[in-house]
Amino acid sequence: MKPYAFGVDIGGTTIKMGFFDTEGKFLDKWEITTRTENNGEKVLPDIARSIKKKLKENELTLDDLEGVGIGVPGPVLSGGIVDQCVNLGWGVIDVRKELSSLLDGVYVTVGNDANVAALGEQWNGGGKGHDNVVMVTLGTGVGGGIIIGGKILAGSHGAAGEIGHMKVRDNETAVCGCGKKGCLEQYGSATGVVRLAHLALDANPAAETPLRGLDPLTAKDVFDYAKTGDEFSLSVIDTVGKMLGEAIAHITCVVDPDVIVIGGGVSRAGQILLDAVEKYYKPAAFHASRNTDFKLAVLGNDAGMYGAVRMILNK
Repeated sequence: MKPYAFGVDIGGTTIKMGFFDTEGKFLDKWEITTRTENNGEKVLPDIARSIKKKLKENELTLDDLEGVGIGVPGPVLSGGIVDQCVNLGWGVIDVRKELSSLLDGVYVTVGNDANVAALGEQWNGGGKGHDNVVMVTLGTGVGGGIIIGGKILAGSHGAAGEIGHMKVRDNETAVCGCGKKGCLEQYGSATGVVRLAHLALDANPAAETPLRGLDPLTAKDVFDYAKTGDEFSLSVIDTVGKMLGEAIAHITCVVDPDVIVIGGGVSRAGQILLDAVEKYYKPAAFHASRNTDFKLAVLGNDAGMYGAVRMILNK
């Protein structure tokens, strides 16, 4: 095996770049701007240029690379073909082939960004030491990734792990970003927590809570006031916990992981979030998986870079 590898996490605003050795040591990281003009035609050339620059700085060449792993914000089909990344301007694009060509034939592997982040947490984060991991990412939306036997479960259409779009409520009238109604993302994401808080405030105009009048009201506000014992905030968190806990119970009936890792910005709430989720997970789960461990993610924004490199080492 050659000594070095790069892990790349492509976002709509910036591209996170990580330089590793193939023993898994994180050597350096930096970011470049995601240039999405002209249907994202500059994204891959910019990545190739940045990789070559970093190699030159370290007096290395492309011959020293085992490969480049990439996480992209969209479905990835077999062979590294990306099936639309709307926020990059991409349609169907063979990322593996195109980037490898820009790097003179260097091995390239590609995965969905949430799946790749899950692999990073499984390898060197909250799921370290476990082969079978479900990661739930609670940010602006709800994402997820499933790792079985130490490898990403992507599915036939690159859509495995899209847990944010499980339907969890029948009587919902608001529309999710995906076009459906009643998706987990509408309740378990940061925006979902805020939405539930506003709905509860509107439904209980006499309720006394420090949340009332906050503008803007954030998910962090809800968790912070819940930690102080505010009963209203605690009731909102209880609803969030019910939605997430029961949804995760459905997932464990199918894939039976060793551990469930909770990540994303909402996970910074810490133990109060885990307690709310586990409260509803345990009675809803199949008895054999009822005691599955819950852990918080630990790699933060670096998870995608770790997972991208792990894909190379797993080849």
